[in-house]
Amino acid sequence: MESTASDYDYPHENNDEKLVELCSTDGENLLGAQLSTIYYFMFLFSLFGNGLVLVIIHRFEKLTTVTNILLLNLVVSSLMFMSSLPFVGVYKQLSYWIFGEVMCKIVGSVYYLGLYSSVLFLTLLTFDRHLAVVYSLRASQVRNQRYALLSCAVVWLVSGLACIPKMILHKTFSTLIDNKMFCQEHPGNTTSVDDKLRASGFYLQLFLFLLFPLIVIVYCYVRIAITVISSKIVTKFKTVRLIFVIVLLFFICWTPFNIVELIHDDDDDDDDPVIPSCDEKKKRGYAREVTHDIAYIYFCISPIFYTFVGKKFQSYFRQLLVKRFPGLKKHISVSQVSRTNMSTKSTQKSLELS
Repeated sequence: MESTASDYDYPHENNDEKLVELCSTDGENLLGAQLSTIYYFMFLFSLFGNGLVLVIIHRFEKLTTVTNILLLNLVVSSLMFMSSLPFVGVYKQLSYWIFGEVMCKIVGSVYYLGLYSSVLFLTLLTFDRHLAVVYSLRASQVRNQRYALLSCAVVWLVSGLACIPKMILHKTFSTLIDNKMFCQEHPGNTTSVDDKLRASGFYLQLFLFLLFPLIVIVYCYVRIAITVISSKIVTKFKTVRLIFVIVLLFFICWTPFNIVELIHDDDDDDDDPVIPSCDEKKKRGYAREVTHDIAYIYFCISPIFYTFVGKKFQSYFRQLLVKRFPGLKKHISVSQVSRTNMSTKSTQKSLELS
């Protein structure tokens, strides 16, 4: 959740300290308010796109396969994250929080739970593709429904535990100037517990949700590329192409966001002897607004890749269109893919989306 309050020095317990305006964030707030108008379109588009993926999986596929179970959880985590955007959009446009303290906690928790779980599910999908391609024979004994459900449970558990510091720190407060309510990590005086929670959140995001996924994904795709090139099996290359594009797109969108977030968290560290200038803070504030929106775009456009890049999903989507609008049948080529032709055995050996 982004900060929208102006950056003022809040009252300290020591009344002898002079209150000083540190650096106004009006320009950053104005940019955030202007960009936030697209949040509502992002939410609606994501709702439609991810909903379409859910309909196609339910209508044409089977949830007994590892890939479909992981994809289903990834879609749920994406929808969870996107559900927070309308609240964030209203918050940024009004520049104060109107939904109360309980909703502040809920929206903040859903925001980070969707963010963290999406990162881990993408990492898990990549690792699963690595097992299926590099260790195709031995992996078939491990990659079963129980393995998929247990992996998803672990991801949700880890993501939920990682949200605890953010959920505790996220709270409503009012400024002394205009008594408006804000919803964020309180920028005023903090206790030693708050500092420890903020530090734990900083290192969790750095190591568990940025470096760890990046290392795992790079390693897995290097191994996949070596296997595909050495085997010269074109069909295997096609099966990993879609998730490779999705993961690459994810890190293009999310890496700038994480870097700016980590810089921002580091700036908030009271023990840091280097204090950035006001101009530097403003530049980082603008960068934060832009990288946030780039990151949000990922959740909107990823359903397009699910739906239109994979050949199976293209076929399923055309079938849905023709069934809903029969007049399109003469304009759309539909290749029927029956359930009987998709045995559980074959779907476990190949990626469901290709």
